[in-house]
Amino acid sequence: MRRMPDVPKKPETITPEAGIQRWKAAILESVVSNGESHRTANSPMPDAAIVGVIVERLRWLAFPGFFGPRVVDPSDLEEHVGRLIDELAILLFGQLEAAFAYDPIGSHGCQASEAYRRASEALEVFLERIPAVRSLLAEDALAAYEGDPAMHHLDEAILCCPGVAALVVHRFAHELQLRGVPLIPRMMSEISHAATGIDIHPGAMIGRQMFIDHGTGVVIGETTRIGDRCRLYQGVTLGAKRLEVDETGRIRRGYQRHPTIEDDVTIYAGATILGEDTVIGRGSVVNGSVFVTSSVPAGSVVSGPNLEIRMRKR
Repeated sequence: MRRMPDVPKKPETITPEAGIQRWKAAILESVVSNGESHRTANSPMPDAAIVGVIVERLRWLAFPGFFGPRVVDPSDLEEHVGRLIDELAILLFGQLEAAFAYDPIGSHGCQASEAYRRASEALEVFLERIPAVRSLLAEDALAAYEGDPAMHHLDEAILCCPGVAALVVHRFAHELQLRGVPLIPRMMSEISHAATGIDIHPGAMIGRQMFIDHGTGVVIGETTRIGDRCRLYQGVTLGAKRLEVDETGRIRRGYQRHPTIEDDVTIYAGATILGEDTVIGRGSVVNGSVFVTSSVPAGSVVSGPNLEIRMRKR
């Protein structure tokens, strides 16, 4: 008699509830087992959402009325700015205190009393610097307007120019960087990077009347130094020539590795300038898409595709 084929067994069904519990357990294990991938209240750190609000309020303060609430009566301007500063001080102090108390794995944050003291000092100096920063930003906006014939008035530079928007965040973040504030300056710069496509490390030193035209893809490294009245176009990279390592084979940090751009330099789209020893002399023009790893004298024109340096005719 012919044997009937075996009937395959019906697979064991997993209820949605059982599946969720199994996946939940696996996900929780992946979190708990990796201490670097999560933080708890025992390890204070700045709140990314609040830092985003601080960036917004700084933009309001840089150009009141262009951004944020509009003042109906000019006589109310003083009260409006006062309220804005009060709000900003409260928000920023809390984040500064958390930043100084921050204790990432492998390093040591401050004790609560020390974090409070350092936050108080940093906030005081920051508030004192706001008038000077606003003056710089007004010059940046004017440089954008005067440098771009497609802009029809100064308001357009303030409202629409991504280079001005990036500099608003950078100049405030740089002040916090100078005070030794952990994390927050870099968080601010990355918020700006996401919004504008312009990546400026808060450690970069930028002079007066800076103009970043179009801006998308511009990268300015941590130890870059840029003089006054400089102009950068889209896709410009001011970066490191190489990454040095210490005796343990780990990347060195905290040393000069980016170029110096002297006053009145124009760098056109797609140019790459690398290296801590690279100095672009005053009044030079770096043409588009060139790759520069050595210094050029003042008044030069740098061309490609093969690197060519010639003195400009006055």
